[in-house]
Amino acid sequence: MKRVEVKLNLDAVAPLLDVMKATADQLEPALATDPQVPDPDFADAWKGELLAGQKTDLAVLLGLFDSDFFASGVIALDPTNSEPILRACAAIRLKLRADHFKDLEEEHLEAGDIDVDDFAEPLRRAFAAYVFLATLQEVIVQHLDPTVME
Repeated sequence: MKRVEVKLNLDAVAPLLDVMKATADQLEPALATDPQVPDPDFADAWKGELLAGQKTDLAVLLGLFDSDFFASGVIALDPTNSEPILRACAAIRLKLRADHFKDLEEEHLEAGDIDVDDFAEPLRRAFAAYVFLATLQEVIVQHLDPTVME
């Protein structure tokens, strides 16, 4: 089984984990985005299943940053955790976008060509977490996505 280990700087990542955890807590009772429900009769059940899946995905992502991580600075990505981590990163990024960056143009936000010097410290951390999660998604897609040809 293919496995990717990523060594992270603890001092740089710790403040981002605070943002990620707080955002995950906000997502506890609600989906990151409101889905289009094809059949209103099943809307509650469908949304309930999606919410349960989102909760599980967030737990997998946050579980990367356990005591072993704080001892080594390393997170391990593999085919067993890559999809839940991709979805959890997307959920947190959607929530950060909705809460902090809705006035920014999508292409500037995704390209990262934003002058963060204009941001207050909490917004800088939110942006750094947004970029960190995007980078984590890129690592997974580049190294663990079975649909990408090697």
